[in-house]
Amino acid sequence: MIQSAKKSMMKNITFSCDGLELIASLHLPPVEGPPVVIGSHGLFSDRNSPKQIALAQQCNRLNLAYLRIDHRGCGASQGKFEDVTSLEARCRDLIQAIELMKTSSETADRIGLFGSSMGGAVCLSVAGTMGIGPIVTVAAPFKSRHIQNAVDNPEERDDPGPQFNAKENSFDISQKLSKISNILLFHGDEDTVVPLSHAREIFQQAGHPKKLFVQKKGDHRMSNPIHQQEFVREASLWFQAGLSDRL
Repeated sequence: MIQSAKKSMMKNITFSCDGLELIASLHLPPVEGPPVVIGSHGLFSDRNSPKQIALAQQCNRLNLAYLRIDHRGCGASQGKFEDVTSLEARCRDLIQAIELMKTSSETADRIGLFGSSMGGAVCLSVAGTMGIGPIVTVAAPFKSRHIQNAVDNPEERDDPGPQFNAKENSFDISQKLSKISNILLFHGDEDTVVPLSHAREIFQQAGHPKKLFVQKKGDHRMSNPIHQQEFVREASLWFQAGLSDRL
């Protein structure tokens, strides 16, 4: 639904990748040519996660656009989850979304990335080669060894949902971490899916500027409302500062 032109507006858009039609929601603030943040969701999630919607709305208040994408096989995008889901495939989805925004008449070509869980690994994989500005991740793994925990742990899933063979879709992006900079990381110290050690290793390898928020008694889903508020506030300010530096 598109709102008044004098206010922020949101509209759904489609784009193609590997022959699949992908759906995304673009939040636009009431300014000309704003920088844009692109969000990559977690393994079993989609673009409508509450964290992403709240972050998109706050970014708009800071005159930043925000694009929430449904990766292939998720949400309203085409593809059968079990057949099309892998880190490499989601990286191609994100690269296509970046190219789309770089050529859009509605946004500037200054881009930041947000990734949650596996979406964080996707952003880390892509950022170093795409001329990306600021990055924010939540509970991002740099190795897939612990993703099987999310598959096996019913507490981390809203429903039985699709199946995912983590062993056949293993990854290790540790060699790409040194190419990352301008990153803000959030991770709960009681995350039972992706251990806090992943965030510490990413932080250690990344270049400056960088910052790590360790959320006390925080879980993988960031279910604590106080943690969610902290995330939205700090992430949006990180994007504002990082993208403003590129003006």
